[in-house]
Amino acid sequence: MNLAKTNLTQPSYDLQALRACFPILAREVNGKPLVYLDNAATSQKPAAVIQAMDDYYRKTNANIHRGLHTLSQEATDAHELAREKVQGFINAASSKEIIFTRGTTESINLVAQSWGRANLKAGDQVMLSMMEHHANIVPWQMLREQLGIELVIIPVLADGSLNMEAFFELLTPKVKFLAITQVSNALGTVTPLDEIIPVARALNIPVLVDGAQGVPHQSVDVQALDADFYVFSGHKMYGPTGIGVLYGKEALLEAMPPWQGGGDMIEQVSFEKTTYAQLPHKFEAGTPAIAAAIGLGAAVDWMQKIGADAIGAWENQLLAYATQQMKAELPGLRILGEASGKVGVISFVLEGAHAQDIGLLTDQLGVALRTGHHCAMPVLEHLGVTATARVSFAAYNTLEEVDVFVAALKRVREMLV
Repeated sequence: MNLAKTNLTQPSYDLQALRACFPILAREVNGKPLVYLDNAATSQKPAAVIQAMDDYYRKTNANIHRGLHTLSQEATDAHELAREKVQGFINAASSKEIIFTRGTTESINLVAQSWGRANLKAGDQVMLSMMEHHANIVPWQMLREQLGIELVIIPVLADGSLNMEAFFELLTPKVKFLAITQVSNALGTVTPLDEIIPVARALNIPVLVDGAQGVPHQSVDVQALDADFYVFSGHKMYGPTGIGVLYGKEALLEAMPPWQGGGDMIEQVSFEKTTYAQLPHKFEAGTPAIAAAIGLGAAVDWMQKIGADAIGAWENQLLAYATQQMKAELPGLRILGEASGKVGVISFVLEGAHAQDIGLLTDQLGVALRTGHHCAMPVLEHLGVTATARVSFAAYNTLEEVDVFVAALKRVREMLV
């Protein structure tokens, strides 16, 4: 065992027992044990999440909020219990503040099209950061086309950290809304929300936080954070795809018009007039992703049992070890984004090797990583690249998997350089 490993502490949980909770980690890819390092794209799912969804379809399958029969009541109770679990997970004041969506993307679109269309006008500015995922850029561009608003962009520094001096310079009276990521999916940079949100609050600027990459790695308390909206996806926090959350302060949600119309978001419908349901159902038109919501509730249970802070602490160890090994073993490698306090994401380029080739060749060695622009084209182009390879860690990754990954990169370099 090398010196770097001996200087690292083990996670506070039983890592091997935890890995055994994830069926997919036992499989092989191209004849090699799977080393899954694409967690920023989507995390794997523990058996408890898979079982919860399977149980719903096997034992309770029915539509919710509408039926008086036993199955419908049981399904409704399970769905609403999941909402309460999410409320506790992020410490929302009320379950009415938890809106189920298809994911972070839909949550942001909902805010843009409901709050934005009702409250913004031509010439108003929406402030974003250069690090935003496309899901927190394109909806505001669409609103710009609809209303004539302006977008103002906070730049980043060379190390991938937010340029706070520019933030204060750009914060003029024209800024009427701030939509900002908690953690960059491309760089791992953690945004200093504890500095930003109080400033916006003092100026009466509502704030939306994209927490898709925040919730999987750290405890979140939306009341302490004091953001007006907080959005995230189930599939990045050990839950299923197709389910996400929009948290909004109750007073704001009450004042917002519905975004989509249909069943379950109404109280009374006639051809002359429709009255809308109370929160949270006002924003949940149609039959929801019932099994996915139940799966999300199971993921919340699983994460709370392990502890989000414990998961984040172990990922930080993996990040430190991987960063050290990559720099020591791979001359010509450049890591993009080395801000202090970043989470377990490493985007990199390797001299002489295209990102796509890295992805294809490491896959042949059983290593799953991500290549491309990571739905974050503006920040990568700002840093002088159009594509990177990216590894990202989760609770179940090991130091030995980092060694396999670094060895695979060395093999790739030998083949390509």
